[in-house]
Amino acid sequence: MPHLVIHCSDGVLNIKKAEDIIQLVHDSAESTDLFDKGDIKVRIQSFTHYNIGNSQDNFIHVFGNIMEGRTDVQKRMLSHKIVSAIKNSLNEVPIISMNIREFEKATYCNRGMV
Repeated sequence: MPHLVIHCSDGVLNIKKAEDIIQLVHDSAESTDLFDKGDIKVRIQSFTHYNIGNSQDNFIHVFGNIMEGRTDVQKRMLSHKIVSAIKNSLNEVPIISMNIREFEKATYCNRGMV
């Protein structure tokens, strides 16, 4: 945990390699000390077809899925660190955002739990 899913326009991957963006997001999340080493999972999906406010501007949005229990301050710090890192590395991308959703401990299940 967490699962950080990056959605971006195809054009972003013409600016920077997917592996580099994944590592940037991973390192930013790790720097918060909110998660155990080795538990951060990051993946990326790019889109050819999209409409962002009636434009085809490049975009990056990170969906942060984390286990419940972190404070709003911790979640805000996580979002700010990741968005800041992306902005500093990909300043030419006009739309950069992130949101955080929580898994409920009562309903979460993975392979190791069954």
